[in-house]
Amino acid sequence: MEWPDGRQRCSWANPRNERYIRYHDEEWGVPVHDDHKLFEMLVLECFQAGLSWECVLNKRDAFLKAFDGFDAEKISCYTDEKVAELMSTQGIIRNRLKIQAAVCNAKAFLDIQKEYGTFSKYLWQWTDGKVLHETGRTKSELSDKISADLKKRGMKYTGSIAVYAYLQAVGVISSHDKACFKSSAVQSSAAF
Repeated sequence: MEWPDGRQRCSWANPRNERYIRYHDEEWGVPVHDDHKLFEMLVLECFQAGLSWECVLNKRDAFLKAFDGFDAEKISCYTDEKVAELMSTQGIIRNRLKIQAAVCNAKAFLDIQKEYGTFSKYLWQWTDGKVLHETGRTKSELSDKISADLKKRGMKYTGSIAVYAYLQAVGVISSHDKACFKSSAVQSSAAF
């Protein structure tokens, strides 16, 4: 694929969507330790289930506004009335089960923060703080384990495939294609 700037990117990136290119270049696969950002990505990944990431990404600003800036404390207190309001909110994915899952997941997220001090500590303890490098997968033994644990803690829409995509998004797993300018292989060779 030819990119206007000459850089090679992952095959899934849409060269006609500037927002998607920025996401690929600046966010996807970058290790995240900030709990607010980790929660935002968790909410968005859960809404992505069964849809394309590009669809969710294009609605990100509307989600940010509708979901109180992805404030886990506020979302954990959403009432049935707030869920009904969100069901009529333009610009977001209006799926009642996914909206209710966001509320449920906010509560579980806050419980994990209380137990571990931060959600980041919980998440990164699964890899001893290390970034894993793998491509061509949609789930793994790691995503199976984290998925099972999150479900045990009451989270919804956190199957192994959704969790794997989440781990890629927040940089626990680096999955840039080998030819992509963001891949560790290309970056390592560029250093010499």
